[in-house]
Amino acid sequence: LGVPNAAESLKREKLIVQFLEEIKSDAFAIFIVGDMFDFWFEYSTVVPRGYVRLLGKLAEISDAGIQLHFFVGNHDMWMKDYFQQELGMPVYFNPKEFTFNHCRFYIGHGDGLGPGDKGYKAMKKVFRNPVCQWLFGILPPAIGIGTANYFSQKSKEAQTIVEETFLGEEKEWLLIYSRELLQKAPYNFFVFGHRHLPIDYRLSTESRYINLGEWINFQTYAVFDGKDLALKSYTGKDTKIYRKA
Repeated sequence: LGVPNAAESLKREKLIVQFLEEIKSDAFAIFIVGDMFDFWFEYSTVVPRGYVRLLGKLAEISDAGIQLHFFVGNHDMWMKDYFQQELGMPVYFNPKEFTFNHCRFYIGHGDGLGPGDKGYKAMKKVFRNPVCQWLFGILPPAIGIGTANYFSQKSKEAQTIVEETFLGEEKEWLLIYSRELLQKAPYNFFVFGHRHLPIDYRLSTESRYINLGEWINFQTYAVFDGKDLALKSYTGKDTKIYRKA
């Protein structure tokens, strides 16, 4: 949310809220794997303005007893305890294993995993450093958040939002990472975001790599029925999902 402008972001936020309303009656747990916001920073008494429809819906879902889980992404890595306190929603900074109905899931945002991307990995260490976060946090919110939003807007103006494409088995870092991890533990599903391309890739007869894509172009999500994990598009763009059986 927050991309590419306020009007489009609000339209997308309403669509996400509609989606959450439709699934809440059947949901046992809901996982959000990061980059939900273009920018997020929590001061001790201040959080970014906006997103009240989504936050209100998440609070309603949490109050109904449905588990919520949030994995920070590279755009919202400066989260602290606001979601935990207000929504009862644990926030994870690293991938985590879950087991549902005897199926093993390895879930995370996905940034900084696998080979390559050394520049980002170095930058991530800086941004995740407590001293750097403290230094940013001593800025008044109007200056800190205002500066971040300014540079975010400049970045948007310099970029064109395009649909990602599959790069091939040897260049998809999260696919490579999942394969390597599968050699160490028999996970059934590796579930990530970050890539911004919906991918359903079979690694073995018992294991798949799922990338949840994004909601700017694809509006994709995954649902587990107790036996299998299905990657779908809420707006009927299932043909946009890259699949390899």
